[in-house]
Amino acid sequence: MVPQHAPKPSAETRAAKGEPSQNLKSLFKIIDILECFSTVDRELSVSEIARRANLPKSTAHRILDSLRAVGLLEQEGNRDRYHLGLKLFEFGSTALANMRLHREARPFIESLSKLSGEAVHLCVFNGTHMLLVKKSERASSPQNTLTTMEASTCHSTGVGKATLAFQSEAVIDKVVRLGLTPHTPSTITDPHRLREELALIRERAYAIDNGEHDMGVRCVAAPIRNASGRVFAAISVSGPSKRITDQRITALATLVKTHAALISAQLGFTPKNRDLSATE
Repeated sequence: MVPQHAPKPSAETRAAKGEPSQNLKSLFKIIDILECFSTVDRELSVSEIARRANLPKSTAHRILDSLRAVGLLEQEGNRDRYHLGLKLFEFGSTALANMRLHREARPFIESLSKLSGEAVHLCVFNGTHMLLVKKSERASSPQNTLTTMEASTCHSTGVGKATLAFQSEAVIDKVVRLGLTPHTPSTITDPHRLREELALIRERAYAIDNGEHDMGVRCVAAPIRNASGRVFAAISVSGPSKRITDQRITALATLVKTHAALISAQLGFTPKNRDLSATE
């Protein structure tokens, strides 16, 4: 994830070159403020937001008041701390319901869960992190720490590595620059080692998470392609290391790759549409 106190490049900096209109500049500032929040930084003060969004405190305060008025941000009483509002949850829920992947993948998630006997997770890539959009838990499994639409890092998860392996060097560099945060002693934190792992994933078309995000949990994941052949999501099975043994990895990998291919085909992908630009 982004280091907790490090300012991020502004939305305007990330936008295409050219002089944006005043309205567009205002929109960039709003996006910068909303992107200050995360599952780690759930509540922030005006000063913290102004610093992270690279805005004058007075400007940040004015925008925060407007966002609070329309329900995008909320403030508890008179405290000088803000958090994301339920209006954003409403938008997110609507976007999720309208997502084709979410609809098309449902029967394959159920099939994979039944055949593997393990928890199944479907995640999409947002450019830096993986967002969980659908899951099917094993009845006897401990509750997963991720909730729908929550973000997880790419370098520490099976779905993240399965997706990142098929992105361009520029995208991989961006993820590395954000920091390879150690979630467990097994997390890959060395950029060179991560790149070697990604090369192996491209070769075998699946990724393994050996307790790299949650201790004692193993995961096998495979990439999902859209109609143009771009890898934009991944599906995985996961469970306790004592159950996801080395002896099961090959069989689970075959299951996961098969279901990922079926979902990709359902989305319109055919081998002739394969996008090789990321790995050439």
